[in-house]
Amino acid sequence: MNGGTCVAVAGADYCIVAADTRLSTGFSILTREHTKVVTLSDACVLASAGFEGDRKQLHKVLGMRQQVFAHNHGGKPMSCPAMAQMLSNTLYFKRFFPYYTFNLLGGLDKSGKGAVYTYDAIGSYERTGYACQGSGQALIMPVLDNQLKSASPLLVPPVSSATPLAEAQAVDLVKDCFATAGERDIYTGDAVEIVVINRNGVRRETMPLKLD
Repeated sequence: MNGGTCVAVAGADYCIVAADTRLSTGFSILTREHTKVVTLSDACVLASAGFEGDRKQLHKVLGMRQQVFAHNHGGKPMSCPAMAQMLSNTLYFKRFFPYYTFNLLGGLDKSGKGAVYTYDAIGSYERTGYACQGSGQALIMPVLDNQLKSASPLLVPPVSSATPLAEAQAVDLVKDCFATAGERDIYTGDAVEIVVINRNGVRRETMPLKLD
């Protein structure tokens, strides 16, 4: 386990995926500038916490399969819901010797609405309005529940789980969450990398956190 925390929030027309940049083992910090976020397409971003070796292998496999799909479909990238299903299949295929990673997939669906998919290690997944994975999950999820609590996905007729917050407000909330977790979790810190997906494309920004 190499620590780290990932957060994703879906809005009406945007999605935010964020992760800290610390890579550590035990009480040793291996690097302070390590990204846990990979852009799979113009409308889909994946963040992973857990074991670094499995994370790199998983991201490599997903990137390869995305390229194969594009070649087979005239350069058309895979949609975010299709990518979510492919990630689930990839994790489930390895269920007897699983990738020790805990993943958040975020992006825009076919109608341009924000979508967040949260996974366990063997591919069980759910679309939610927000999610958190990693060593800081117990610290951040209560804050997200308090600020963004969304309707149950089991309601009939279905109710959108997207947060009503504006994009800038949601980015500020994510920053506050990581600042709080960085104060209390030794595996989360150094900086937070925030990726915002909207109709204009993918935008990245970084905010420094505590270094100790």
